[in-house]
Amino acid sequence: MTKRIRYIFTLLVAALIFTTSPMTGMVSAEDAPIRVEADHMSSLEKESSVIFTGDVDARQEDVRIRSDKMTVYYTEKAKEAKESEKMTQKVEKLVCNGNVEITRGEWLGTSKDMIYISKKRQFILIGDAKAWQGQNVVSGDKIIYYLDEGRSEVVSQKGVSATLNEEEGQKKRPGRVNMTILQQ
Repeated sequence: MTKRIRYIFTLLVAALIFTTSPMTGMVSAEDAPIRVEADHMSSLEKESSVIFTGDVDARQEDVRIRSDKMTVYYTEKAKEAKESEKMTQKVEKLVCNGNVEITRGEWLGTSKDMIYISKKRQFILIGDAKAWQGQNVVSGDKIIYYLDEGRSEVVSQKGVSATLNEEEGQKKRPGRVNMTILQQ
């Protein structure tokens, strides 16, 4: 295989390299492979990106991302090995548009758009953002989910409030953070 074919094949299959820790020989969570399925894929070498469209379904360990469109931005690094030179990629960020859904264990987040920042390992859900933990739900203009910490932050452009029981007459107000806690 030529370098170019090997390079594109690597992007198509995983969009991320397999990097092992020299101390343990284990793949770290952030370096685990990302597996992406979609109806269509376009590789834009000049922009160092790959665009997936149509029923996009991406998985990395226990995280699953679904959306209409996903753009993967990556860095290119040439590594020298004893026998040959290998091209490797590292995901910088993911940008998803349309019907975004992220799941991790019992946590579910939805929004119109999403940005994943690899260095910070955080998802930013933007536009009609909602998150569920079990039966409880919170919503706002933007939700930031910190992957390594397993916590989320809900941001509103006009302030913060909580709705404890919407069924008893308390209504959500636009531009505010809302939370519903179901008590059993």
